[in-house]
Amino acid sequence: MAFNVKGLGTVLEPAKFSWGPKDVILYNIGIGATDIEYVWENKLRVIPSFAVAPPFTLLAASLGPMGANPMMLLHGEQKIIIKKSPLPVEAKVISTGKISELYDKGKAALYRLHTVTKTEDGVELFDNIFSLFVRGAGGWGGDKGPEAGNIPPKRDADKVIEYQTLPIQGIIYRLSGDINPLHIDPNFAKIAGFDRPILHGLCSFGFTARAVIEGCCGGNPDKLKEYEVRFRNVVFPGQKIITKLWKEGANRCIVEAQTDDGRVCIANAAAVFEA
Repeated sequence: MAFNVKGLGTVLEPAKFSWGPKDVILYNIGIGATDIEYVWENKLRVIPSFAVAPPFTLLAASLGPMGANPMMLLHGEQKIIIKKSPLPVEAKVISTGKISELYDKGKAALYRLHTVTKTEDGVELFDNIFSLFVRGAGGWGGDKGPEAGNIPPKRDADKVIEYQTLPIQGIIYRLSGDINPLHIDPNFAKIAGFDRPILHGLCSFGFTARAVIEGCCGGNPDKLKEYEVRFRNVVFPGQKIITKLWKEGANRCIVEAQTDDGRVCIANAAAVFEA
């Protein structure tokens, strides 16, 4: 399959998705949120990082127009933009997607898929921007793209929040829709160069979003409005995720996270929240 630079601008077929309380609870548990308001229907709240789940099938649909080999694909970056808070505990939605940007990274290509998710009656809930690296697909002389931003300041973090993942974290998280065998099949993981299955990047995304909510939003998930990250290194189920937060003004923070063995797993990250 040859990488297709002409795939830029492709508009994908809309994807329908629905969820209810059980789906929200399962997602919450998948990112380690087990306080009562995240697991009991009578008090249930939706963590904004749940926004990655409804349009996730569009990510797979984008491979065809781009001629991207899934074995060469890396999920490089992720951004969510929340347009309605709180997110509903139950909804039927339609997500639309467009391949909006394409950059030549030399030995790889990077393309961005921008999705918009609305309820069936047209209420905008959230946007996603998925950034996908395709190894071996660069070198055509295209725009290299902007430099990475969201650099932590040279001072101690304002807050450091640690969350422990479970050895079965990936087994739980995959039930929210990301069933890539890399996260459950030891043989597939070895083919990909890992000695055991790795945790989903979007699971780490959820764990660090929780840290932002705890550290910058007073524990209120409805205050988180935007969150963007770059996936730097893998996390293995059972590792601790240590998230550092640097506040920038009243409603923004820089985020970086590492595993308990010292590897930075989330970098060039920032959150916007309601003060």
